Amino acid sequence: MLKATGIGIGAGATALATPTALATPADAAGAPLAHPGLLHTRADLDRMAAKVKAGARPYAAGFAKLTANRHAQSGWRPNPQAVVYRGSGTPENYRILYNDIHAAYQNALRYHVSGEEAHADTAVAILNAWSGKLTGLEGSADRFLAAGLYGYQFANAAELVRGHGDFDLGRAQELMRTVFHPLSDDFLTRHNGAVVTNYWPNWDLTAIACVLATGIFCDERAVVERAVEYFKHGDGMGSVKHAIPVVHEGGLGEWVEAGRDQGHALLGVGLMGTVCEMAWNQGIDLYGYDDSRFLKGAQYVAKWSLGGDVPYTANTRRKGAIGGWSGSETASGVAGVDPSMTRPIWAMIANHYTKRRGLPASYLTRAAAKAAPEGGGGDYGPDSGGFDQLGFGTLAFTRDRVEEAAGGAPSQSGPGPSGGSSAGGIRPQASASPAAGGDLAATGVGDRAGWAAAAGIGAVAGGLLMLRRRDRVSRREADQ
Repeated sequence: MLKATGIGIGAGATALATPTALATPADAAGAPLAHPGLLHTRADLDRMAAKVKAGARPYAAGFAKLTANRHAQSGWRPNPQAVVYRGSGTPENYRILYNDIHAAYQNALRYHVSGEEAHADTAVAILNAWSGKLTGLEGSADRFLAAGLYGYQFANAAELVRGHGDFDLGRAQELMRTVFHPLSDDFLTRHNGAVVTNYWPNWDLTAIACVLATGIFCDERAVVERAVEYFKHGDGMGSVKHAIPVVHEGGLGEWVEAGRDQGHALLGVGLMGTVCEMAWNQGIDLYGYDDSRFLKGAQYVAKWSLGGDVPYTANTRRKGAIGGWSGSETASGVAGVDPSMTRPIWAMIANHYTKRRGLPASYLTRAAAKAAPEGGGGDYGPDSGGFDQLGFGTLAFTRDRVEEAAGGAPSQSGPGPSGGSSAGGIRPQASASPAAGGDLAATGVGDRAGWAAAAGIGAVAGGLLMLRRRDRVSRREADQ
């Protein structure tokens, strides 16, 4: 049952050429890996800086959210540890690691937007301190989560400063190769000695994200291909057809972890989006793989999290250790939801499908509008769940629509057009929105309304940013 693909257009349809009117990733075959090329490309960083400088909505609101975060301050001082423990061990100190990584990422991102070199220097100091001291990750099975989550995040922060004169790139790459990556790769191979369905999708997805980030950051294409192959065909529950085992006739893709709880389902969608975005920036279209299967799954979780009704096919998964205790667990329906629960995951996914690709995805745009402006680590509580995503999607991933790009050309933020079919392919009619006549918010008009709502929220925060700037100017004039 976990391997069932359900109703929908199969992989055979993905060989169709991608229309030239849509943005496409670069052709990955034989090309050198692009840098910066994890969650943000050079074009992305330049867009953020230009939009914030112009006071454009909702970028200004997203930047205000970033500058208000305590992790984004240049006075942050790292506290590196030789061994990090999560789940068990003494001391259980993984919170120190994730706080420092988010401080490095936020300072690096702030530098690229504002040009203030003190923030780049702070990010470099944090990353160098950890690459010079961290030797291992230990603890319970949660050590695999630590490796996956903090590995992909460390690589993303480091990618933003890889050209800084004081950054020890070689040592950071060695840390990824010897500390983070081995645990993640081993999990995808052995699953901690458990039967392959013992762990829900988010476990696999943290590992896939770390393996992919390692391959890109360390310029190892074989490692990149390992992550891509697992995303498509892996035996664990985090591969796309196991995480989204059924595509329903209305176009929604059933997210298997919705039978567990809302928080972990949101985590899984955010991680899969992170994997797809990093791959896209290297010319690999996992967003469009298998007739945009991820779009359908993300729409499903967005609708459900907004309080909508979604179908769920009961499934039973095996649990336990290979050669040891075993059992099974059945999820018979979707878990309850709290519509106020959110994670900073929606802007990236919604902007890809509706702005880059020109596809309707109204539940995604509604979720993104509701969450805007998205924050990052430290804005969603002090516990680890609030640090699972790097966030700040309103600032980082808001894009112009493809039809609104200059000269009618597609809006391009990947490495460049490939001209021809992309890896995985995508068809413009592949939509996860229900047919017209159903929920009004599921029409193409709903996408525009959702983005307009996000821009309105941005206007408020943008105004706060302008007031903050004026206040700083006034204080400087008073000091003078």
